[in-house]
Amino acid sequence: MRDDQNNPEDVLIKYLKLVAPGTLLYEGLENVLRARTGGLIVVGDNEDVLALVNGGFKIDAEMHPAALYELAKMDGAIVLSSDAKRILYANAQLTPDPMIPSFETGTRHRTAERVAKETQALVISISQRRNVITMYYRNGKFVLRDVNVLLTKANQALSTLEKYRSVFEQALVNLSALEFEDLVTLFDVAAVLQRGQMVARIAKEIEKYIIQLGTEGRLVSMQLEELMGDIEDEGLLIVKDYCDLGVDEEAVNRAEEIWEDLIDWDSEELLNLPSIARALGHGGGTNVLEQSITPRGYRILTKIPRLPMPVIENLVRAFGLLPSIMDASIEELDDVEGIGEVRAKAIKEGLRRLREQALLDRHL
Repeated sequence: MRDDQNNPEDVLIKYLKLVAPGTLLYEGLENVLRARTGGLIVVGDNEDVLALVNGGFKIDAEMHPAALYELAKMDGAIVLSSDAKRILYANAQLTPDPMIPSFETGTRHRTAERVAKETQALVISISQRRNVITMYYRNGKFVLRDVNVLLTKANQALSTLEKYRSVFEQALVNLSALEFEDLVTLFDVAAVLQRGQMVARIAKEIEKYIIQLGTEGRLVSMQLEELMGDIEDEGLLIVKDYCDLGVDEEAVNRAEEIWEDLIDWDSEELLNLPSIARALGHGGGTNVLEQSITPRGYRILTKIPRLPMPVIENLVRAFGLLPSIMDASIEELDDVEGIGEVRAKAIKEGLRRLREQALLDRHL
């Protein structure tokens, strides 16, 4: 599949992994950068790329950082295979269509931008004077940052994530208490989803830093995993609890789409709580946020130990809403597929404990 058939964000992530610390290509680029020789490197061996190659030397040798460094001393471009594991051409002249628009000023960067647009390949330009590595792909451009700068930004983002996580956790505690008392409004739901999206967006930014850091990002990755471990799916579960889509399998899949759609909203849209309510399928009246709403119980039920999601889905299909599940007798719970008498008792006891804990935590 050609890259232009993929999501631009996915293409960028793919290329960032290719040039991240710990890879041979990264080591070679760093060698060229420190030597201040400059360089132009095309990562791609499709017909569109090879059609632009004129002159130079056909090498077809294994890619090694030292070899890349030595070949970059020549003025021409270096062409690598699509997986960056082999050097195909060195000192090659590239002749992209001059009518392709470019806003770059230097000859090397202008050529890189045009080749990327024409061939859909990754093109890397190393500036001799500015000591900067720039990636061009499709119509995109990305400047690679120094590892120390990335680590600083990642640690700042982790600190921000920790603060937002704390606010989100408190909102979840309040929502749980309201759910057990059957006092939830769409305002409460929209506000919690808003905070959940903020946490998810910060985590997504940190994931980009981790990709760029490569082997240098292990500690950052561990911290992110620790911070997000027990709350990562909370937002999706809230959508499944409150979206106006029923309880069949198609509706559950649609809930996942709603959560993903919210991720793509800009900041201004996310601040509009009625818009979040509309995204859940609850209309857009002026008083929509005051509307009372009852959860299905997905999120609360996941907090009961050793209760798998298929059983939770069976419970929701059987009883519809959380209050009905809470009011069900052990015999009624036992009738649900996947639930025996022992598990039915565990569900009753688990819900009782969760209710007591939620009401207690809200007042702490």
